[in-house]
Amino acid sequence: MPLASLIKHFENYLALESAEISELQQRARIRKVQRRQFILGMGDVCEHYTFVVEGCFKMYKVDDSGKAHNLLFAAENEWLADIGSFHSEQPSELYIEALEPATIIQIKKPDLLFFYTEFPKFDRNFRVILENQYIELQNRLLQTISTTAEERYARFLADHPHLVNRISNTQIASYIGITPEFLSRIRSQQVRQ
Repeated sequence: MPLASLIKHFENYLALESAEISELQQRARIRKVQRRQFILGMGDVCEHYTFVVEGCFKMYKVDDSGKAHNLLFAAENEWLADIGSFHSEQPSELYIEALEPATIIQIKKPDLLFFYTEFPKFDRNFRVILENQYIELQNRLLQTISTTAEERYARFLADHPHLVNRISNTQIASYIGITPEFLSRIRSQQVRQ
């Protein structure tokens, strides 16, 4: 059952009580998503926090020249949302696309606010989840401005071993800020060494 994955995930922070689980069952929406299906498009308002039960997603922006820049990958037991669009209720500049067939659980903003006020444990759980994501984003930004492409690729492999065989080299190259050709050279050098 998909909801069991979410309940188990929350128990990594603070375990849920039966009333909290009951409300979660009523308010969370379970969806099946096909490969290449979008759960957010540029110009749409992000209305959900999305928890990945199974599958893999990418969140990216397309620049004026048509080049995609991957900001985030999310696989099992990870969250994704355009937080800026979600909170401001303004159109997003991002896309969220399934890289594989997936099962997700989505929580709409009014339901999330309900959980925050009626069950403070959710407020605490989401605060810790968002703080952890912010720390990850800070670390990634520091890597981007202070490390070599080789170091960024090595860090990607270390931080995301579960994604390496699920994401194309083109996607990885976009995420670490290099061209696919340069990534191929890095990989060739590693093989030779």
